[in-house]
Amino acid sequence: MQPETVKITPSAYAYPLLIKQLLHTPLATALDQEIVYRDSLRMNYGEFARRIGRLANALSGQGVEPGNTVAVMDWDSHRYLECFFAVPMMGAVLQTVNIRLSPEQILYTLNHAKADVVLVNVEFIPVLAIIKDQLETVKKFILISDDGAEMASFGIPYAGEYEALLAKESADFDFPDFDENTRATTFYTTGTTGLPKGVYFSHRQLVLHTLAVTAHLASAPAQGRLHRDDVYMPITPMFHVHAWGLPYIATMLGLKQVYPGRYAPDTLAQYIRDEKVTFSHCVPTILHMLLASATAKEVDFSNWKVIIGGAAFPKSLAIMALERGIDVFAGYGMSETCPILTIASVSSELIDSEIDQQADLRIKTGYPIPLVDLRTVDGYMLDVARDGKSSGEIVVRAPWLTMGYLHNPAASDDLWLGGRLHTGDIGVIDSKGCLQVTDRLKDVIKTGGEWVSSLELENIITQHPAVSEAAVIGVKDDKWGERPMAMVVLKEGQTASAEDIKGIVKKFADDGHISRYAIPDQVRFVQSLARTSVGKINKKAIREEIAG
Repeated sequence: MQPETVKITPSAYAYPLLIKQLLHTPLATALDQEIVYRDSLRMNYGEFARRIGRLANALSGQGVEPGNTVAVMDWDSHRYLECFFAVPMMGAVLQTVNIRLSPEQILYTLNHAKADVVLVNVEFIPVLAIIKDQLETVKKFILISDDGAEMASFGIPYAGEYEALLAKESADFDFPDFDENTRATTFYTTGTTGLPKGVYFSHRQLVLHTLAVTAHLASAPAQGRLHRDDVYMPITPMFHVHAWGLPYIATMLGLKQVYPGRYAPDTLAQYIRDEKVTFSHCVPTILHMLLASATAKEVDFSNWKVIIGGAAFPKSLAIMALERGIDVFAGYGMSETCPILTIASVSSELIDSEIDQQADLRIKTGYPIPLVDLRTVDGYMLDVARDGKSSGEIVVRAPWLTMGYLHNPAASDDLWLGGRLHTGDIGVIDSKGCLQVTDRLKDVIKTGGEWVSSLELENIITQHPAVSEAAVIGVKDDKWGERPMAMVVLKEGQTASAEDIKGIVKKFADDGHISRYAIPDQVRFVQSLARTSVGKINKKAIREEIAG
């Protein structure tokens, strides 16, 4: 016998999982709640909904149809949030352009995605001017300006300015129903190896990611809990995998939202203080810069919860944040996974434990959120033991993973080899199901026949009181194959020697926590570390610089 499908009454509404459905709750229960942009705009959810309608009418008037791609080049703003909804709700595709890429890479992503319309902030007009004559599919440009003022066009024929176009349009737009598997968004990876790759997500995927992350965060008994009284501010760019999907969550819940524009540490600290922000997310570098800012010294952070992701979370930074009263905890995912797969948490029994013990728990990669089937496997795709020691590649299934790379079937096949998405990360899972990423496949150092984790070494080195940041790479060695080299950034006004750095690693080796092979042969002190466009340490660039 075959499984029996449900009988559908002809008049029943099938309720496709579309992004527009995320607006029902806030428009029913939070009409008067605020959405804030810097110091220049405050609106409520009712006005937000009307602006979504006006934006859809404005885009339609510029020829945007279902299936077209609308690209956005802007800082984190209420306009970006409006595009998060209006564009896919029309049946079009939202391309969030990584404005930190080079002009050549931006050109590639716009052409590769076949962008039809580009919404561009005035600050990025000079970049667009460099590439405009090589754009293959773009038909219209819409100018974004905080003050509504036009600027020198650099030869770019604007169809109009964003606010002026919205002002002329009706707020009424009949957002249609369509297949929930319709592509909603496109985003390009940072391209540290080769050209950027396009990942894409459907309405169904974005809605399910929103619901699953909400369920996980809302089910936390205390630590890391997200609830309707929270005030949300993203500190992860909205162009980077939908700001980790949190704007969709904040909107669905009807939270007060604060959009800071371009990131500046003192300004971010000011908004946290003045707008009473309680929930954010960022990469470790941004948190470090924010806490080091002059304004931060005068801010009470005791109500602030922050998901840290995008790079390994150093224990030293976790301790620094905890000492300021910040509820910090790691999250894990990647561009290809929409992105969130796991979130760290501290149990109720340990929430009052010593800071050092809590830091160890908070920097862990964490527990899978609902609907995530996450495994660690060997080279034959067989599960390795969940004992907290046996390592393997992290592979995953979840309903919101990109189904492939845009226009790149070969890379798509590699990504989904064996029917599971390959993260390229090495990790261990303990008996309770908690994941710890130990390294990237390409960053693991093999020395003396043993595998050495560069991430573990970096975490140890940054526990030295004089160290601000560290990156560890493998360098070729005739005898051992590879040997670890540490690149170290010291805190301002602090000093340390190469022997000091080797010494702290040696102590961990002497205590049996790591192999003696992990003690670096070379330590180089540098002013800064090369980074990708989204703030991750760029080890490929560091290796190329060392190779020289």
